[in-house]
Amino acid sequence: MKVTTTLAVAVGLAALAACKQSPQQNAAENIEANAENTAENITANAENEATNIEANASNEAATVKNEAANKASAVKSAAENKAKAAKSSAGNTATNSY
Repeated sequence: MKVTTTLAVAVGLAALAACKQSPQQNAAENIEANAENTAENITANAENEATNIEANASNEAATVKNEAANKASAVKSAAENKAKAAKSSAGNTATNSY
């Protein structure tokens, strides 16, 4: 009970002390609070922008990787088709040579 009473008195005294602040003190506290809020907003915006840049870079890297894989697959497929055509042509020549 004594702790609760002591806390209540302390809160009351703090409230009274706050009421006795001068207008200049209140203005200074408001300026500080606004500066802190602005700094927090700038930090949050910078973090969000950094996250977006990282995500975009990752997406672009994935796109480049997919394009390279597609081109490699196309080259491999074309080479396989040419090899089959060459084998087929060689087989036809050997068969028709009699």
